[in-house]
Amino acid sequence: MTGWITLGIILLILLALIFYIIVIYNGFIALKNNIDQNWGNIDVLLKQRFDELPKLIKVCEGYMQHEQKTLEAVVKARSMVNSARSDEQRMQAQNMLTDTLKSLFMVVERYPDLKADAVFRQLGNRVSEIEDQIADRRELYNASVTIYNTRLEQFPDVFVARAFNFDRRTLWEIDPEHRRDVEISFQHSLK
Repeated sequence: MTGWITLGIILLILLALIFYIIVIYNGFIALKNNIDQNWGNIDVLLKQRFDELPKLIKVCEGYMQHEQKTLEAVVKARSMVNSARSDEQRMQAQNMLTDTLKSLFMVVERYPDLKADAVFRQLGNRVSEIEDQIADRRELYNASVTIYNTRLEQFPDVFVARAFNFDRRTLWEIDPEHRRDVEISFQHSLK
């Protein structure tokens, strides 16, 4: 009789352990799919931005004949986005494209006629709006990745993660250049 009770207890413990492993595994799958969904949401916006850029460049070309380097940098960055394959390459290419767009909008400040052009304003506002949405989605993506990566390291989840080869995901990080403190100086000429 005690043998059956012992066997029953062992089976109950084994079933509880299997159930617990299934719950942890399913939690990892849900987190992984959430990260993929967030990346897909970013991808939709990146595609919209990618599609808007040729129109914006076309409008700028007529006004900015002396700023060919800036326009070429945007075109080159757009091309890099198109050829990137891994998540890391895509993140780097997108960061480069964001930088070149900032440069483009800074150069535009020197062209009042271009700034006044209704088509440029509409396209520029659309690209800026998409940039804001991308920033929001990146934040959500990074939050999902952080939750996932944290679970990968937590006890006892770490054992299930290793057993089923769940790997860390990469956060979307900004270019280290953007972390530097901006130097602001006010120069007064005293007479």
